[in-house]
Amino acid sequence: MKLIRREEIEKKALPGRVLQLAVGKEGAYSPSQVMTMGFARYSAESGPMAPHRHAEEIVHIISAKDGWTRFGGQGDEPDSLGERVPLCAGLTLHFPHNEWHVFEFAEEGHVEIIFFYSQADVYSK
Repeated sequence: MKLIRREEIEKKALPGRVLQLAVGKEGAYSPSQVMTMGFARYSAESGPMAPHRHAEEIVHIISAKDGWTRFGGQGDEPDSLGERVPLCAGLTLHFPHNEWHVFEFAEEGHVEIIFFYSQADVYSK
């Protein structure tokens, strides 16, 4: 067993988010070939996020202020994202495999999550 302390995980600044990967191929604290787990923060500091899709995913909202998600569609382009779904701490979201989704926020807002998916690679299409 490995104990993972979030405050010890490196922060990776990416377009639209800051990631802390705990478990997975790129997981600094617990490499895995079959799953990924980490934390992400979406806010003005990292800019807007582009819609993306990947393996089936579970997301738990740790904190949110004036933040929301939009989701939908599984085609080649994210052209059918739905209406805003407001987010708050304590919500859990389940995105099916390859469903387009995005996390967004108002000017002073943010969304902070913990995410899990059953794939070791971190990628988006």
